[in-house]
Amino acid sequence: MTGALWTATWAVFAREFKLALRERAEWMQPLVFYVLVVLMFGLATAPGDPALRTFAPAIIWVGALLAALMGLERMFRADLEDGTLEQLLLAPVPLAPLVAAKILSRWCVSGAPLVVLGPVLAVALGLAGVPISVLVAGLLLGTPTLMLIGAFAAALTVAVPRAGVLLPVLVLPLMAPVVVFGAGAVRAAGQGLPAAAPLYFLAAELVLAAVLIPWAAAAALRNALE
Repeated sequence: MTGALWTATWAVFAREFKLALRERAEWMQPLVFYVLVVLMFGLATAPGDPALRTFAPAIIWVGALLAALMGLERMFRADLEDGTLEQLLLAPVPLAPLVAAKILSRWCVSGAPLVVLGPVLAVALGLAGVPISVLVAGLLLGTPTLMLIGAFAAALTVAVPRAGVLLPVLVLPLMAPVVVFGAGAVRAAGQGLPAAAPLYFLAAELVLAAVLIPWAAAAALRNALE
């Protein structure tokens, strides 16, 4: 059973990764949006404005949050429409690991680039030194959590027409703590204060989400097909 589970999980991960790479708009659009949102704040302020450096952590994290929301509606909708979701439900392995593989694949394509672009955008907004390293650590812990929460909401609304309007209402209250503590860690580092506590919170939330959400999303998907 373990060998079959690993084989099926890897197959789902590889399939989703290849499909995402073929559809360039699926992973390019959030990245372009992320860069534009952050840079627009810089262009809208006066050159050298010290307030921009103060608000840079919040700007970057809000940009990452909005980018993570893009395309959530289609995460499971395409599988529902082409019958892939039914095949996953009929597979002789638990559905939750397969859902986790799908979410991980999506993070590798859409979430990891947000982490890579974070330091570049931070420098553009005037951050330097330790705050940038804290920002990267926070994004590494926080963006997978955003993807997991978004995936759960997408599973809940997979059979709901026009769920794109409903998704932000469902996920924003759950995603807000990630943004608050992620930006707070960077601000604390910028003020010379310890940033470990907010990062520990992000790590704890990631572990909790990684353990619970795949099972909850699997139950929501199963319920949508019944």
